[in-house]
Amino acid sequence: MSRTLTADVAETGDAGPRADKAARRRGNRWRSPILLGVLGFLGVLALWELLSLAGVFPPEHVPPPSTVLAELVVQLGTGAFWSDLGATMTGWAVGILIATALAVPIGMLIGSNIYLDRASKVTIEFLRPIPSVALVPLAILVYGISFDMKIFLVTFATFWPILIQSIYGIQDVDPVARDTARSFNLGRTAIFFKIELPSAAPYIATGLRLASSLAVILAITAELVAGVPGLGRAIMVAQASGANDLMYALIVATGLLGCGLTALSARAERRVLRWHQSHREVQGR
Repeated sequence: MSRTLTADVAETGDAGPRADKAARRRGNRWRSPILLGVLGFLGVLALWELLSLAGVFPPEHVPPPSTVLAELVVQLGTGAFWSDLGATMTGWAVGILIATALAVPIGMLIGSNIYLDRASKVTIEFLRPIPSVALVPLAILVYGISFDMKIFLVTFATFWPILIQSIYGIQDVDPVARDTARSFNLGRTAIFFKIELPSAAPYIATGLRLASSLAVILAITAELVAGVPGLGRAIMVAQASGANDLMYALIVATGLLGCGLTALSARAERRVLRWHQSHREVQGR
């Protein structure tokens, strides 16, 4: 009898924590940022559809999302859409690569030398706030309406967040870790790759994530303003021809493109920096 009671209590005691864990998992699933984000987006689309049906938004100027999404599905089956998307993505990728190749070494060099940091501070603070759109006339004058003009604008815009984060990253290296490495007779190159670069990597990753969104904005802006091939020019042509359904479908496509690139950047950052404390804490929750 006592053994039966003990077994019942043990089973109940085991079932309790398991039930609690299952309930927590179900609760966490509904609190998932991705799920909540998708539900919020669907809620905005539903509100847009209701306002269009109620006549708050004139359908000739602001078509309902059902019409826009149907047009977007049609565009996904055309070669012209994918050609424009490829042109925009090429400008995005090449601009970020050039900016990264320039900004990371320059930023780490400036951040590791107090005299360079002080000497460059005024110049950086002068150039960094200049909107890239303001440089469109200069870019057209130098490069013409070409792919190079778009690359120049994307590179200029994305260079600064990567540079600033690289400077902050190298300046935030623990001096005790650096001095300890020197005490073990590690050379300058070994200290850079084993201490400084890993410490600065999360900062550089943040700069790249910020630059990814900026690159999309500037690539499409260059296409809109200057008529360089890409999604931006396709939006401008649709607006000029009065094809509002197509115009809004392409605008939605640019928004989805930005969301997708941001999600991919965050995922790549978590994978590459999974050894870092901040990402280990997030994964452990």
